[in-house]
Amino acid sequence: MIETFAVAQAMRDHQWLYPAVAIAHIVGFSVLVGSVVMFDLRVLGLSKAIPVRALARLLLPWSVGSLALIVPTGLVLFAAHADHFLDDRVFATKMGLILAAGINAAMFLTGPYQTVKAWDTGMKAPVLARLSVALSIVLWIGVVSCGRIIARP
Repeated sequence: MIETFAVAQAMRDHQWLYPAVAIAHIVGFSVLVGSVVMFDLRVLGLSKAIPVRALARLLLPWSVGSLALIVPTGLVLFAAHADHFLDDRVFATKMGLILAAGINAAMFLTGPYQTVKAWDTGMKAPVLARLSVALSIVLWIGVVSCGRIIARP
């Protein structure tokens, strides 16, 4: 049904529209995953001289801003071929990984990050914080991998 919407039809009918939207989606994901992984690597112990809270203040707006690009482009890409995506196990896996990454981020922010003052600069992050960000990296690599597999010819 969503495939009958005008925007979905336009995505299928105009030769360059689908690739242009897909490129915007990929750029958004690049910014999101790049900023998340940079933060995660800091929590894992890279560049301990950079305060974790300062890095979070720098990168969080980029992560949130990228969602303003990712969500609408993803919805339009989905609308163009909804029936195909709904039957695709890789797409379902990608959505599940995104959900898991979101839950993991929420748990990190409401758990280990609440004690960040104690390990902000020059200190090793607590084990739960390091496990959470390591999982974050794995989940986002999975999301990106699924996205690439979905785009297979």
